[in-house]
Amino acid sequence: MDETDLPGIGRRKDFVTASGRRIGVVELREGKTELIVSTWDDPDTCQASIPLTGDEASALGNLLGGQHLAMTLAEDHKGIPGIVTRQFSIVADSPFQNQPMGKASIRTRTGVSIVAIMREGEVVPSPGPDVVLHTGDLLVAVGTQEGLDAAADILRNG
Repeated sequence: MDETDLPGIGRRKDFVTASGRRIGVVELREGKTELIVSTWDDPDTCQASIPLTGDEASALGNLLGGQHLAMTLAEDHKGIPGIVTRQFSIVADSPFQNQPMGKASIRTRTGVSIVAIMREGEVVPSPGPDVVLHTGDLLVAVGTQEGLDAAADILRNG
């Protein structure tokens, strides 16, 4: 990971992918964020720049962080028949938005365990029933395929 001060602008953080693309984030002084893509050999030649709102940057962080966490958990459970890892997003019309997680009774109703919540790029490990769910939260769950399907339905429909 490279970090570069951009005098008068902000700070750039980026890295080179295995495919040779340079991907990064420019954190502008006024609090805005831009996702950037450039070539490995010339980080100053930007091939794409996507401005992100704070909510969009948080959502992207949740998606990437949640995916990494889910992959790690899936690897940990490899070889254990019947155990599956899945991610659920709390959307604006979820009946459990701004409600304590325990109100959904996911564990009791489905046998599924919510093992973490990705929120604004941060991990909330082993969340308890009193943790309030917010739009954009990404729940990382472990259970059977049937249980996870039922949990998805509960989070969508109540």
